[in-house]
Amino acid sequence: MKKITLFIAFMFLTKVSAQVFSGTTSGQFLKIDVGAKAVSMGGAFVAEANDVSSLFWNPAGISYLPYNSTMFSHGYWLADTKHDFAGLVFKFGNNQAVGLSYTVLNYGEMKVRTEIYPEGTGEFFSASDYSLALSYAFRITEDFGIGFTGKYIGQQIWNMNASNLAFDIGVLYRTPIKGLNLGMSVSNISSKVKFAGKDNFIYYSYDPTKKGASDKIFAEIKMDEWDLPLFYRVGISAKLIDDEIHALTLNVDANHPNDYSESVNTGAEYAFKERIFLRVGYKALFKKESQEGLNAGIGFVYYFTDYVPLHLDYAYSDFGILGSIQRVGVELGF
Repeated sequence: MKKITLFIAFMFLTKVSAQVFSGTTSGQFLKIDVGAKAVSMGGAFVAEANDVSSLFWNPAGISYLPYNSTMFSHGYWLADTKHDFAGLVFKFGNNQAVGLSYTVLNYGEMKVRTEIYPEGTGEFFSASDYSLALSYAFRITEDFGIGFTGKYIGQQIWNMNASNLAFDIGVLYRTPIKGLNLGMSVSNISSKVKFAGKDNFIYYSYDPTKKGASDKIFAEIKMDEWDLPLFYRVGISAKLIDDEIHALTLNVDANHPNDYSESVNTGAEYAFKERIFLRVGYKALFKKESQEGLNAGIGFVYYFTDYVPLHLDYAYSDFGILGSIQRVGVELGF
């Protein structure tokens, strides 16, 4: 009862901290799901959180990993952009872990276009968003873990840059009911962020109607500040079947962002001898005007030794009129 009370109290406090609705937010790449396994289950993963992608979903999950692990996932995102994630988790004893992760959304090179040169000036510019994070997690008891993440977030487009520090926090509780987990996380707790750079500076004429007025006054454009997408997740994971041959897990997550409507993600995984995995999920239930929906995927694991597994995962995501996204992931335990 103490563990359940602690979980509910923690969930309530973090829910209150995530209530502020700020409308438009910066750093939208922080909302892109990570990990082919979690993606193929519709992004319902906060209460399962059992691979390196937990660094994104719920940092408390890394305290339950059985060994050191590293993961890399890659996907071609919307509008010909590329999204990559790399993570590394080191265990300290049975109850503590430290993780490093790097996420990047690369927009590639684009032509510089103007009203005079709509087909391009001959110049090119690039844009990218990235996050570099350090996580720490430990188990307060054998069944109750908590995790923290601090991250440096950067955005760049041609000559303009924005950066900020942000924090995540998560808890994971393995209930006395076998196979039933509860999870919660809050992502991107931070101050506001704004762009700065040499494109902010212009020559300005204070009063062009007056003779002798200077048109070479150096001025800086005042940029608006924006919140990052604060994201609150709470979920449940239930292993309904678990024997030597078959296993079936069902997950449900409720999501509360500060810049859009609330939604629900659902997912399921069938495992055959814990070697072959079939997954399906549905994302953004009850979300207004969403193009997201069906997700599916497959996974395989091969054990070089009892403590060196290699996981290969694939995920497909339907984005309605925007097309589909495919992602692959590799995780190695050591």
